[in-house]
Amino acid sequence: MQEATLNVKRLMKMNARDTVAVALRPVTAGEELEISGVKVTARQDIPQGHKIALTNIKTDENVIKYGSPIGHAISDIEAGDWVHTHNVKTNLAGEEEYEYKPELHPVVYPQRNLTFQGYRRKNGKVGIRNELFIIPTVGCVNGIAEQMIQEFKASHPDLGGFDNLTVLKHPYGCSQLGDDHKMTRSILLDAVNHPNAGGVLVFGLGCENNIVSEFRSILGDYDENRVKFLVAQEVGNEVEAGLTLLDELYEAAKDDAREPVPLSELNIGLKCGGSDGFSGITANPLLGAFSDFIISQGGTSVLTEVPEMFGAEKVLMARAESREVFEDIVSLINNFKQYFLSYGEPVYENPSPGNKAGGISTLEDKSLGCTQKAGSSPVVDVLQYGVKLRKKGLSLLQAPGNDLVAASALAASDCQLVLFTTGRGTPFGSFVPTVKVATNNELYAKKGHWMDFNAGPLLEEPMEKVLEEFIDYIIRVASGEKTRNEQNEVRELAIFKTGVTL
Repeated sequence: MQEATLNVKRLMKMNARDTVAVALRPVTAGEELEISGVKVTARQDIPQGHKIALTNIKTDENVIKYGSPIGHAISDIEAGDWVHTHNVKTNLAGEEEYEYKPELHPVVYPQRNLTFQGYRRKNGKVGIRNELFIIPTVGCVNGIAEQMIQEFKASHPDLGGFDNLTVLKHPYGCSQLGDDHKMTRSILLDAVNHPNAGGVLVFGLGCENNIVSEFRSILGDYDENRVKFLVAQEVGNEVEAGLTLLDELYEAAKDDAREPVPLSELNIGLKCGGSDGFSGITANPLLGAFSDFIISQGGTSVLTEVPEMFGAEKVLMARAESREVFEDIVSLINNFKQYFLSYGEPVYENPSPGNKAGGISTLEDKSLGCTQKAGSSPVVDVLQYGVKLRKKGLSLLQAPGNDLVAASALAASDCQLVLFTTGRGTPFGSFVPTVKVATNNELYAKKGHWMDFNAGPLLEEPMEKVLEEFIDYIIRVASGEKTRNEQNEVRELAIFKTGVTL
């Protein structure tokens, strides 16, 4: 958890050990500043969200933020200097060896017996939406599936008892080999079995390698009233055949009703994208506090974006609940580093241009802010890509940092909603409700039609107050209040690809 000392008008220092502070507003050269008893005079103009040196830092010395190194100085830095990509470089390289040194200090919140209004499924899982999914087994039928949805909507203006109607469009399912084929199939199988799904039409062409008959055989137990199958090449008019099956799904789902469900049934995905200098100060710590809260209520949270753990992985490893989990985290980190290196790419090819413009200088800077979303709870499990949740508590999930792919992986793991922090803004939404949390007031005011919640007030208000507002909002979303991505009908599926396309 952050140890923040705050001067609302000027600077924030995240940890007592830090050698830099973050400018909470633009700073002008010559301006005199003070934080934690340290006085500095700005030697250059410093943009909002960027860092200022609180002490002299010699060449090759580490720059400390969040109490940890975010890289080293590549030239002498004087107190009051702007600290950014021009004078700081990452310490990261390739794979590392790690030692298990557990440090478990979880923040535990009182049990409050809160509930949301959810859909209890036949298999015991709980959804927060009654979704109708058309899931193409191959990208060739995306357009026809969309035509079916539009015609179904026209004939069922009340959505037929469903909260949303979505085609999980993707470009895959054919001409894929090895792991790529398996990953596509796994994610689509996960979507069929998602607790938010009140009805699913699995729709294939008929000649793809992700063939419907095989897909159906490995699906496992499913409710035949809620999951239907259609192969376009096997029927005369595939749209008419599809509408008939959608009507059958409507009949099965039209009387579904919400009921009170304890917060222990919530699975929350943690994601960030378009991060800025405020991400690790406001929105990500808010998600960390909420993650600790939901776990204290018996629920589950999931952190992914493995490349954005690089540089902060030791913090997560120290929170492994057992040596076995620690070893799994080591494998998660080093295997993803090897994925980069196998393509001749450096593991530190991050942050993005937008991140840098927002004040993030190195991957460690980004990662230490990113992992704030995981709060302080022990890590209880590590999941491979496409694997569903197995334990209550905090899990880590294998997936890249890419917004669409990572959020889809979280949804596929059985997260009923994804919490998505951003300092730059994005209209994106995964195929489950995706709550966009703004890191700053300006973004929330400018892009209110994208954003769902504003963490900017944390610069002035205590975490306890903003967290209570956030808990109340998430309960409303879980009970049916639509997020911006739902209102804007932006619901996406993206699948991780690593190999050859035929």
